[in-house]
Parts: sequence; structure tokens; C-alpha cells
Amino acid sequence: MPRSEAETRGGTAARVRAIISHRADVAERRMMGGMCFMVAGHMCCGASGERLMVRVGRDAYAVALGEPHVRPLDLGGRRLIGYVLVEREGFATEALLRSWVDRALAAVASLPAR
Repeated sequence: MPRSEAETRGGTAARVRAIISHRADVAERRMMGGMCFMVAGHMCCGASGERLMVRVGRDAYAVALGEPHVRPLDLGGRRLIGYVLVEREGFATEALLRSWVDRALAAVASLPAR
């Protein structure tokens, strides 16, 4: 049975939350039609429908777009360079999800402090 968008979003957000909730610098915000996880004041990753939004950074952007189940993140017709959307198949396992979250955390760690 297909899951509703709310169930899928909640499921993805819950999976991400389980990976990063031990950090003291994580905040959750509703934005971009889903749940966004802020780390140290920077957008890090999030759940949007059945997709995972991941900050990979400008330097890793082209490489990430070449991976299976990944596409650019567009907001209101504007492409956000440094962010990608990963389809459900691209983070189906916990190892795949953790890999994407780790990449997002590395991208945020390279940013100036807020």
C-alpha cells in the first residue's frame, strides 16, 4: 500500500533525526514543503515528500548530480547550487542514508561559524 506524503516525510525525517539527534547543535524547521535539519545554524539536510534534501556544497555538487537517484534542488524555479534531492531509492538502506547525512554534515562543517 502506498504511503501518504505525510507518512513518508515523517518516516524520512525520523530516520534522519535518529542519525543526528545526538548533536547539541541540531534544530528542526519546517521549510521548503518539508522538514529541514539545521546544524550549527546552517541548512544541512531535510525530508521533502519522498525525497531527501542534502547540502553537498558547491565543490561536490557536480559529482553528487552524477550519482543514481539524484537531481538538482529547485525552489520556485531557482536552482540551489550545492544542494541536491535524492529520490527514495537513493537512501533506501540505513547505510545509504547515513552516507548522505554524513556528506551534508561535512558540507556544513566547512562553512564559517554562525
